[in-house]
Amino acid sequence: MNASPELVAHGGRRLARDHPESPLAIGGLTVSYGDKPVLFSVDFVTPPGAMLAVIGPNGAGKSTLIKAALGIVPRVSGEVTSFGRPLKQARHRIAYVPQRASVDWDFPATVLDVVLMGLYRDIGFLRFAGARHRRRAMDCLDRVGMQAFAHRQIGQLSGGQQQRVFLARALAQDAELYVMDEPFAGVDAATERAIIAVLKDLNQRGKTIICVHHDLATVRDYFSHVLILNVRRVADGPVAAAFTPENLQIAYGGRLATAQIDRIATGIAGQAG
Repeated sequence: MNASPELVAHGGRRLARDHPESPLAIGGLTVSYGDKPVLFSVDFVTPPGAMLAVIGPNGAGKSTLIKAALGIVPRVSGEVTSFGRPLKQARHRIAYVPQRASVDWDFPATVLDVVLMGLYRDIGFLRFAGARHRRRAMDCLDRVGMQAFAHRQIGQLSGGQQQRVFLARALAQDAELYVMDEPFAGVDAATERAIIAVLKDLNQRGKTIICVHHDLATVRDYFSHVLILNVRRVADGPVAAAFTPENLQIAYGGRLATAQIDRIATGIAGQAG
């Protein structure tokens, strides 16, 4: 396995808090569902300004990693910091977009209502959104091509449209770290292009992006860095260094056909030339 060069060992433990510049630093993260370990002793430091894909086979713990890191699911052990601080102190700097399948789309809220939820820290508890909040929310909807749907009930939208709305909610937070769980799953090609364009624009403005991602064919086009998982960390680093057939074979084993590995290798060779 490729070692994560940023992590520093302390008596056998690697401590996330040693990296105050990292938007998300994870040390020794272990998560179990019942008696089954889903993640085991994962160390990872997110480089500032990275556009990072978390990849691995089904059951590798990709979604669990980000949920455990963000405190959504409990962890058995491990340390997580964001910008060198405990997560509770840095939540205002993080925007999270969950898997679309995990959302209750029957909730009686309009598209505009959903985006305004991203402004709750600014609006305040049990207060109504003002005109400036609505303008900001509409601007975010415009960035994802959904302004015309502002007053539509969220459950009436297509899957791709719903995903755009949740991205707009994240944009409204004006975060420094955007964490997205399978943002391209089940969306049409136009929506995928729209989402990646917004994410790349955020990244060019210095924001850090972490996406759980399943399409190996687009990793090199979409991302600058990669974290490869299969319960343990297999490899991480810049795509050019870590996204290799050897590391993919370690992670996917028999789940990824040799022919697929060969096509990925060909793609890497072609782009490198």
